[in-house]
Amino acid sequence: MSVFRKLAAESLGTAFLLAVVVGSGIMAERLCGGNVGLTLLANALATGFGLTALILTLGAVSGAHFNPVVTLAEALEGRMGWLDTGGYMAAQTGGAVAGVAAAHAMFGEPVFSLSAHVRSGGGQWWSEFVATAGLLLVIRGVSRNQPAATPLAVGAYIAAAYWFTASTSFANPAVTLARTLTHTFAGIRPVDAPGFIAVQILGAVAATVLGRWLFQAPVAVS
Repeated sequence: MSVFRKLAAESLGTAFLLAVVVGSGIMAERLCGGNVGLTLLANALATGFGLTALILTLGAVSGAHFNPVVTLAEALEGRMGWLDTGGYMAAQTGGAVAGVAAAHAMFGEPVFSLSAHVRSGGGQWWSEFVATAGLLLVIRGVSRNQPAATPLAVGAYIAAAYWFTASTSFANPAVTLARTLTHTFAGIRPVDAPGFIAVQILGAVAATVLGRWLFQAPVAVS
């Protein structure tokens, strides 16, 4: 598989993911009349369904990471070289930014607008650690035991994590960075993004270490 096709798939998939996240947030805000709970529900369902569809569409091309910490975990496990890892991360980040611009264009918003949505504090950071670690464990466990179910499991987990975390589960550094550029329901203040990204990386590393032990291959009995 050409590396350029893989990078294109990662960029395109992440762009569509951000278009789903931001676009559904804008649409839900406009239709739900200020009902934040209903807005969040619509945003969560759209994101979960959209992510599942994107993984099914592009998984055979690039693995459908769409997330730098998923790529990092693959590198830490020795399944990706570090040069390819850097390429994936750059493609994901560029795609994420493009996806925000695409969503804004669909709804007549400015191409980019810095968010003022405050997302900070211990509860938010712990939520991102838990959300990211859980995501990596879901990916590893399901892909090992029932690989065909991985897209559905990932989409379902993300939709659920919108609701069981205080941060609404970004769990993705590229998504976090791009969402600083949208002054809409899905946004996060630029000053809050580094804290989210730091704990997302820590969560991914913790899940990788735990996963090595938890999902290790059984020892054959002679």
